[in-house]
Amino acid sequence: MNRREFGKLAAGAAIAAPGAAWGQSPGRIYHLGALGPGLARDENSPEGATLVRMLGERGYVLGKNLTFDARGAKGDLAKLPAILGEMKAAKVEVVITMGYPAAVSARASGLPVVIAFGSGDPVATKLIDSLARPGGNVTGISDDAAMISTKRLSLLKQLLPDMRRVAMLWNRDDLGMSLRYGASAKAAQALGVEVQALGVREPDDFNGVFEEMDRERPDAILMVSDVLTILNRRRIFDYAAAKRIPAIYEEQQFVRDGGLMSYGADPKESFERAADFVARIFNGARPADLPFEQPTRYPFVVNLKTAKAIGLEMPANLVALADEVIE
Repeated sequence: MNRREFGKLAAGAAIAAPGAAWGQSPGRIYHLGALGPGLARDENSPEGATLVRMLGERGYVLGKNLTFDARGAKGDLAKLPAILGEMKAAKVEVVITMGYPAAVSARASGLPVVIAFGSGDPVATKLIDSLARPGGNVTGISDDAAMISTKRLSLLKQLLPDMRRVAMLWNRDDLGMSLRYGASAKAAQALGVEVQALGVREPDDFNGVFEEMDRERPDAILMVSDVLTILNRRRIFDYAAAKRIPAIYEEQQFVRDGGLMSYGADPKESFERAADFVARIFNGARPADLPFEQPTRYPFVVNLKTAKAIGLEMPANLVALADEVIE
């Protein structure tokens, strides 16, 4: 099945064309923040560079009439409220968030919030009232976890037609990712695949996860992304390679880092659209009135070098579906 069948149109507002008049106040400086649980996505990161470029096209130019305060908690989630307090003191007007913990803290701060990615279902986690009318101070980009999970499992099934058990790794303490795990488990069960549930809460838990997979070897691994699994991704790569277990990830960066394959929302698109939300809020819109949008681009990326290293022959029809092939 072509991955484009899984694209969804925006749930409301269309992206404004570059060069549109946004009504900036002459002489005013606009202050933007960005916050995630890991590393800062500043203007030197791919995501931050996309954000700054798109805002520049809308008349908000870094170093001219825009400041950009990008920070990350580096895995210490307890720091998030304090970071947001510092942002408020620095007169940040809008904060873009990555990940559910950052979104929760930003919502509690009272600042206008634009979720860029990684927060799960914002309605199920009670971040907002509804996608069409968010209410409160949060808007941004959502996703359809059930649809994405079904697609990831179907890709694994195409790779491994006889797949009977899939190990799923996720952070039990992240509500957004726990709900995503639940959607993935439901999709697996619909395909007749047993789920090996491997929730973690801290880095030491990965040792137990690997021991459990040694005892009951899965046919494949699906990793749900959050700061804990991302910071420990190399351990997962190494285990999957050593045991020759195919794995699928949610973000394309993992495949470029050595993972086998990924299917998930395009971060470039998400940050382009987040810039549009920010521009509208700078121009006077309220997050409560800006409908959430859903990604339209879900790249499927495969790493043939990794496949070769684990002795896996990737079916030609599966490789043909890929938007990017790393060789």
